[in-house]
Amino acid sequence: MSEAAETLDGWYSLHDFRSLDWAGWKALPAEERDATVKEFRQFLQQLDAIQSKHEGAYALYTITGQKADFVLWTMRPALEDLEEIETAFNKLRIADFTIPAYSYIGVNELSNYVRGGKADESAYENPRVRERLYPTLPKSKYFCFYPMDKRREGNDNWYMLPMEERKELMKSHGLIGRKYAGKVKQYILGSTGLDDYEWGVALLSDDALQFKKIVYEMRFDEASARYGEFGPFYVGSLLDEERLTSYLHIG
Repeated sequence: MSEAAETLDGWYSLHDFRSLDWAGWKALPAEERDATVKEFRQFLQQLDAIQSKHEGAYALYTITGQKADFVLWTMRPALEDLEEIETAFNKLRIADFTIPAYSYIGVNELSNYVRGGKADESAYENPRVRERLYPTLPKSKYFCFYPMDKRREGNDNWYMLPMEERKELMKSHGLIGRKYAGKVKQYILGSTGLDDYEWGVALLSDDALQFKKIVYEMRFDEASARYGEFGPFYVGSLLDEERLTSYLHIG
């Protein structure tokens, strides 16, 4: 049996992708739309207050294309905290005009291949580690999310590789990611046993073209080229307070 890599684990994460019922939204009287948007803003302010106290994190992005209209990304210390946020959103008036499109659950994760696959509990005190596991999400202009697995077929079975071989492959993979430091913020969400894939990957950047560049370059790395299996990609742009007004405005 191959040795499992231990992980450092942080906050639980939920990506809640929604589509808008635009026909129903446009049919709503203007004063009711205004009241609905005001209520939604108050809800977002509550999430912002949680983030300000560093008790969780959140981000709101539109989604480009037909897969969804927007995503509400939240992080909290416990799974039931995410359930409470999801339920609170569903109780909002605006939820009556949304259709669930997709969701993804995971836990902020750092693998320890650099330490031979062993988790060092003292690492939780490292500020750089804590920022990865318990982040304050930056207001980056653009968002990208995709789920992924490691292949388990025939000779291309990641989980049958010896620890040392996986360690070297992940080292090479990580060196590519470091080239994009300052251009792309990457969050790895461990989701084995929590969702349909083994990891979710969320990328934030002020330049959407960097998503294409980093993912394309990593495809040539053996860890991805030979062992990576990828799910659907979702991309979009920041839905901040100013843009939210124009996004939901009719007329």
